[in-house]
Amino acid sequence: MERNVALKLMYNGTAYHGWQVQKNAVSVAETLEKALAATVGHPVKCTGAGRTDAGVHAETYVANFRTTCRIPLDKLPLAVNTRLPNDIVVVKATQVPDGFNAIGSCQKKEYTYKIYNSRLGNPFFVDRAWFYPKHLDETVMAQAAAQFAGTHDFRAVRSMGTETRTTVRTVYYFDVERSGDLISCRVCANGFLYNMVRAMVGTIVYAAEGKLAPEDIPAILESGNRTLAGPTVPPGGLYMTKLWYEEDVL
Repeated sequence: MERNVALKLMYNGTAYHGWQVQKNAVSVAETLEKALAATVGHPVKCTGAGRTDAGVHAETYVANFRTTCRIPLDKLPLAVNTRLPNDIVVVKATQVPDGFNAIGSCQKKEYTYKIYNSRLGNPFFVDRAWFYPKHLDETVMAQAAAQFAGTHDFRAVRSMGTETRTTVRTVYYFDVERSGDLISCRVCANGFLYNMVRAMVGTIVYAAEGKLAPEDIPAILESGNRTLAGPTVPPGGLYMTKLWYEEDVL
């Protein structure tokens, strides 16, 4: 009998070309599928909670796959982890209803972008946070971030990539807080466009630099013009941090 199994996992994305299987680059999905296939004894196709870009990390991620293998699900994480590189770890395996799909069943997602804001770099944050030596005022960043909350057309903060049916999304919160030299920007939405979080962070950094005012952001979104918003910041500071499902997979 075939089971639909959801896996909760975490990964450091530095060595990977994102989640999605690619023809000529190593991805998280391909690495996981190979380890799973070796564990369950048949080819495996995983559906992931979202396409994370090259170099992006996940503190929490969910993928599902179908298997006829009878291995008990409490034993599966350990069995798969022995076949995975140590930068990908499966934390939990749960049997889910047949209709469950890691991306389609996901109600909201939270990403966190980390900025290491200090005059001098820190080797322990290389590829884990964006090193930004000029002082940033997190109060201005928070004021700018608040402008993104709500339901808007987010075309102005996405890179051209996969075409989507609509560029309208709902952002539930975009919070900025500083702890010492580390600034964390947490954004939660019902879905994200290609590079949307990184462009939103670039825009609030522009606000902190005085290149635009927080109150300019609604007009920038209204315009749909990518060139009016801030740059797309580097991928190494981005983490998928929370996912919401009705099913108990987390």
